[in-house]
Amino acid sequence: MDTDLPSLPNSLEARDRRSLVHGLTDLARHLEIGPKIIESGRGVWVSDGEGRTYLEGMSGLWCISLGYGQERLIAACEAQMRKLAYYHLTNHKGHPAPIELAEKLLEIAPVPMSHVWFANSGSESADCAARLCWYYWNAVGQPQKRKFLAHDRAYHGNTIAAASLTGTSYAHEGFNLPLDGFLHVATPHYLTGAQPDETEEQFVARLLAELEARILAEGPETIAAFFTEPVMAAGGVIVPPEGYFDGLQRLLNKHDILLVADEVVTAFGRTGEMFGTTRMGLEPDLIVLAKGLTSAYIPMSALMMNARIFDAISAYSGRLGIFGLTMTYSGHPVAAAVAREAIALYEELAIPERTKALEPVLLGGLRDRLGGHPNVGDIRGTGLLAGVQLVARRDPLTLFDASARFGPRVAALAEDNGLIVRAIGDTIAICPPLVIDEAEIAQLVDRLARAIEAAAAEPGA
Repeated sequence: MDTDLPSLPNSLEARDRRSLVHGLTDLARHLEIGPKIIESGRGVWVSDGEGRTYLEGMSGLWCISLGYGQERLIAACEAQMRKLAYYHLTNHKGHPAPIELAEKLLEIAPVPMSHVWFANSGSESADCAARLCWYYWNAVGQPQKRKFLAHDRAYHGNTIAAASLTGTSYAHEGFNLPLDGFLHVATPHYLTGAQPDETEEQFVARLLAELEARILAEGPETIAAFFTEPVMAAGGVIVPPEGYFDGLQRLLNKHDILLVADEVVTAFGRTGEMFGTTRMGLEPDLIVLAKGLTSAYIPMSALMMNARIFDAISAYSGRLGIFGLTMTYSGHPVAAAVAREAIALYEELAIPERTKALEPVLLGGLRDRLGGHPNVGDIRGTGLLAGVQLVARRDPLTLFDASARFGPRVAALAEDNGLIVRAIGDTIAICPPLVIDEAEIAQLVDRLARAIEAAAAEPGA
């Protein structure tokens, strides 16, 4: 990014610095350098204010799955706005769009689900999932079950409860988080978490033993739910080792702890199945959806719950006289109409099957080009979701010191090469729109490889 301040006081860059607060950004640094203004997009490509084009290798924030310029989504938005621009779902009111969307989500759900709650973002739906877990355990006479478990490095959002579930320091520092009772356990990442000479099987066994010991120490009668992502996207594209989720599911069933699957990133074909839950063999009680639900064309999220949850909360609200969770825009008709059309496109374009076919093209291309690079320690992923682990040395495996900021340097050089990716520490995350083709994947791999090679050639690298 150009570090010179824009010379025109009324440029978009200058106006941005004077008016906007940016998330996941060094705000003080931003006041110095300003933003890169992205003005348009088509397919998997975006263009900035200077006319440069970039291959959008992160689907924005893991979300614009169907790419830019999908006319059917635009038309669905316009048609619904003209018919019914807004209505709510409180006080026994309803309207067609969210009913049709809820029915479709229940039809395609990866495990049997009973009802759907709608919100506006993944953070909100994760927050609502936590509240519903409390509500459920109160409903069945176990109010002491109030604690939550999630992984270190997990990302579940940025509302107060969702940020507490999130296992990253930046979501907590300075915000007085996490809240009490939001607990974190070891990240199931073999490369960075295994002990010397520990096999992957032994690593899984140790993590599951540690998890059960933690459950017993806290008291299973005090734990409401475990939140997990099928693939930990923002944690560094971490795919848990074989056997981990099977063992996790058994422990939760054994100790009567609910499972919440956060499918904000992994749903709607991203992993090669319509849901990551299917790919990873999970059996959640609640499923959080967002991002790809509308392909990010308009904000919306959803929370699917099984009959165990819904039947209990329904009866409980009857005893209380009301279900006290509400949101002005829950089930917004325009968002629901766009989401329904997005799901139609996922099905008509056979996106899950297409993603599964492209998985070896992306992962194989990365491994062929970068597998032997001395600063690449691991290439991992599933479907069209990949992570390239950058290391100071391959043999013996030596991670970079965080102060070296090698990953951010690679991401900056990739952007100079016309590719937008994300550095999560020293993991380069890759999450292109699911409409990407093989030629575009080849460009993505080439541009990333050239950025890594350039970074490695710099003095002091």
